[in-house]
Amino acid sequence: MLALRPFCECCATPLPGDSREAFICSFECTFCRDCHDHILKGQCPNCGGELVARPPRVGAALARNPASTERIVKQQGCSRH
Repeated sequence: MLALRPFCECCATPLPGDSREAFICSFECTFCRDCHDHILKGQCPNCGGELVARPPRVGAALARNPASTERIVKQQGCSRH
């Protein structure tokens, strides 16, 4: 099951479990749409993998399986590729 990390790793934008603005790589590194589009250009800065839209978890499924509360944010942000 996806952890649904709650923040963009680059800019700390909140990304709740039901957000349609979250993008992840195969290691679940998580980024917002703005960083994905304008800074990262669809490539994970951690592993180099492709960033894809994270499926939202909604309703009862989100209530039963809430998003992670672990905050992972790069202290230095993300540099442009």
